Amino acid sequence: MNSASRLPASFRLIVTGGGTGGHTYPALTAIRALQHRLAADGRAVEVLWIGTADGLEARVAPAEGIAFKTVATGKIRRSSNPLKMVSPANMKDMARVPLGVAQARKIVADFRPDVVLATGGYVAVPAGLAARMCRRPLVLHEQTVRLGLANRKLASSATRIAVSSESSLPLLPESVRGAAVVTGNPIRPEVLTGHADKAVEALALHGFDLRLPTVYVTGGAQGSQQINDVVRDALPWLLERANVIHQCGPANVEGLRQRAAALPVELSGRYYLAGFVGPELPDVLALADVVVSRSGAGTLAELTALGKPAVFIPLASSAGNEQAHNARHLEDAGAAVALLGEVTAGSLREAVGPLLTDPARRKAMAERARAHGRPDAANRLVDVILSAASG
Repeated sequence: MNSASRLPASFRLIVTGGGTGGHTYPALTAIRALQHRLAADGRAVEVLWIGTADGLEARVAPAEGIAFKTVATGKIRRSSNPLKMVSPANMKDMARVPLGVAQARKIVADFRPDVVLATGGYVAVPAGLAARMCRRPLVLHEQTVRLGLANRKLASSATRIAVSSESSLPLLPESVRGAAVVTGNPIRPEVLTGHADKAVEALALHGFDLRLPTVYVTGGAQGSQQINDVVRDALPWLLERANVIHQCGPANVEGLRQRAAALPVELSGRYYLAGFVGPELPDVLALADVVVSRSGAGTLAELTALGKPAVFIPLASSAGNEQAHNARHLEDAGAAVALLGEVTAGSLREAVGPLLTDPARRKAMAERARAHGRPDAANRLVDVILSAASG
């Protein structure tokens, strides 16, 4: 695109969104990509992040040297029962939204951004509405298959709506489809640079039988009791067929370590247990032949960009049941297996078994997953931001 050539020397961007990593890290990755793009043209990027004091963004933004301001906002506690939607807690929080909009309007008016980028989470609503009031271009980014609640509220105000999947387009209100563009979900570039042999060395996986496939199990940074339990119950069966790297969450290590101590020696060497996998993650993903995990938007973006066969166990309590929708979307395409409802060791064995014993099946699923991946999503989103700024 040639949009950058029509922009001023200093590009001013407001980012709003957060609460969780799913909203925060795509925004951070887009910021880095924008900075890199404009630095090549000798342009600086001034960024201001509007978030909440207790959201993940309140730690991430300052750590990255990004100016950060908070506004009042309210969280809607969703329920299938309409009466519960008018709970005192919801009413109290919604009453804070007008104050947040007024605060955000002043911030936007003072900062005069070239673009406001909203990545979701309830904090995005006041800043998104303020962008419209101040006549600043608003770009929404949606990480999941369906628009989240905040982005649904802001869709009619948006200059551009960046979605992560082609399948999202027909789910958009017809009135805003013309503003939509498929970018994918930005992922950390380092995820794509892993080396399997480095994982073996860094984690001292010398007991692994590298003739067998390797399964990476993760429930996220804090672990997942549900995933930990079904893997624990299926562990001897799994280790007869695969090596297992199990990221279980710091609080769950001791119980699983006791279970592992009872394994036969020939199997225990194939099991690596960790509370948390940090800088080694790209290398672990490079080593993994199959991944067992939740199905948050960030996880899907990374695994499809890498072309990894996956068995997803969605978090049932995710907002709008989005993880189940994400998992079904890839399962319908033959790019993953989704375990919905009650998950047992038996259902895990049925899902993982064919992938462990049939390399051709793994390869076919990997190719389908890769077809859904967009490793260039951050740069695509930067294109959208620059296009919105240039009119």
